[in-house]
Amino acid sequence: MNSSTSRILVWWTVLRISVEERLIYRADFALGTLMRFLPIVTQILLWQAVFTAKKPGESIAGLSRDNFVAYYLMVTISRAFSSMPTLASSLAMEIRDGEIKKYLIQPIDLIGFLMLKRVAWKLVYYLVAFAPFALVFTLCRGFFPGWPSAPILAAYIASLIMAFLIGFFLEALIGMVGFWFLEVSSLLLVYMLLNFILSGHMFHLKLLEEWPAVDMVFDALPFKYLAYFPAAVFLGTEQGPALVQGLWIQLAWVLFFATACRLAYRAGVKRYSGFGG
Repeated sequence: MNSSTSRILVWWTVLRISVEERLIYRADFALGTLMRFLPIVTQILLWQAVFTAKKPGESIAGLSRDNFVAYYLMVTISRAFSSMPTLASSLAMEIRDGEIKKYLIQPIDLIGFLMLKRVAWKLVYYLVAFAPFALVFTLCRGFFPGWPSAPILAAYIASLIMAFLIGFFLEALIGMVGFWFLEVSSLLLVYMLLNFILSGHMFHLKLLEEWPAVDMVFDALPFKYLAYFPAAVFLGTEQGPALVQGLWIQLAWVLFFATACRLAYRAGVKRYSGFGG
C-alpha cells in the first residue's frame, strides 16, 4: 500500500468516525437543528407585515416581498454552509490548555483533521435538516421565480462549497491567534458581529446600491461571499460577467485564507511550548 492510499484511508477513517460521533448525539442535534427554523418563520411573517403596510405593488429598492423572502431563505442555506460554530474558540482553548500537542506528536495534520470534522458536522446537519428544509421550501415555493438553469445551479453549488471553505479557514485563522494571545473571545465577537451585518444575513445587500461607496467596501470584503453571494447566484441577482467575477473573487478569498491559516499554524507551532505528559 503506497503513501497516497494510506493517507486517503486515514482521512476516510477520520471522516467516518466524525460522522458517527455526530450521529451519537442525533436527538440533541436534531432538536437544536429544528429550533433554528423558528427565526425563518418569524422573518417571513416580518416581511409579510412590512409589505402589507405598503401600497399595492410598492417595492423596496426594486425588491418585492417575494424577493425578500426568497433571499432570506437562500441566505439561511448559505449561512448553514459557511458558519463554523465553536471552531475558533475550541481551537484557541486547545492551544491554551496544551491539548494541541497531540497533533504535533501524531502523524495527522491539524487543519485537515479539523476540516474533516466540519465536513462531517455539515453532512449530519443536512441529514437531520433535510425534512424541515424540504417542508419550508415546499410551503414557500411561491416566493421563488423557479429553478435556475443547469449552469447557474452548478455555479451556485460551487459558491456554496467556497463559502464553506472561506468560513472554515477564516475561523480557523482566528483560532490560531491563540498561539499569541490567551483569549480570542473578543476578536471572535467582533468577527461574528461583522459577519452578521456584512454577509447579507441582516439585510439584503442590494439595498446598498443607493450608496456606491459603501457598496464598493462591502464588495471588497470577504463577508458577502459567505452568505449573500451564493443566494444571489441562485436567485439570478448575479449574472453574466458579474457572476464570473464574483466566483473568481470568492476563489481568491479561499486561497488567501487557506494560505494565511497554514502560515499562521506553522508560525504558531514554532513559538509553542508544551510540557507534561
